[in-house]
Order: sequence, then structure tokens, then C-alpha cells
Amino acid sequence: MREEYKQKKYKIGVFQIKNTINNKVFVGSSQDLDAIWHAQKLQLDFGIHSNSELQKDWKEFGPENFKYEIIEELKQTDDKLHDYNRDIKALEEMIADELQPFESKGYNKR
Repeated sequence: MREEYKQKKYKIGVFQIKNTINNKVFVGSSQDLDAIWHAQKLQLDFGIHSNSELQKDWKEFGPENFKYEIIEELKQTDDKLHDYNRDIKALEEMIADELQPFESKGYNKR
């Protein structure tokens, strides 16, 4: 069972949290796209998210007015030594350049 857990592949890639009221987005990346939403939501629910503007809007508009979306998932290889951190960050930067989730359009900082 332990070996099976070690072999498990998680969804990795880039996500967004979208405010459905003002259409502002927060773009981020993770090596576990399923778990990151739970972590982000937990931080927002407890009022401890590192992004103060997103936190403020979460409190003002309520969690029901935000949705989590996977923007792009990276394909994984069988190479267990491959470090996906650099790949994920590069993909996140490309998507941020495309979406421009800054200032009035989003919660990300330049």
C-alpha cells in the first residue's frame, strides 16, 4: 500500500480562483491540483490567505461567488526524478502573461 501511494501521480498544473461577481481571477500553480483548492479555500475561510485583496473579496462577496478552475494540466512522464517545479512556474508565467490577472482584472501581483 505504501509503494502504491509513492507511485500515485497527482494532477499538476495551473489553476485559477474566479470571482463570479467582478470576474477578477487569482492564478496559481500546484503539484496537486485537487489538494490546492482545499488548501486555498481553507485559508480563505479562516481569513489567513496571503493575498489580502482576494481575502477581502472572499469575505465581502462570500465563497458561493467564487469558482475554482484548472486552466492547464501538465503531462507527467515516468521519470521519477523529474522536478516539475520549474515547468509549473514557467507555465504559470505564460498563463499570467495571457490572462493578465493584475490590478482591475485580478488578484495577482506583478
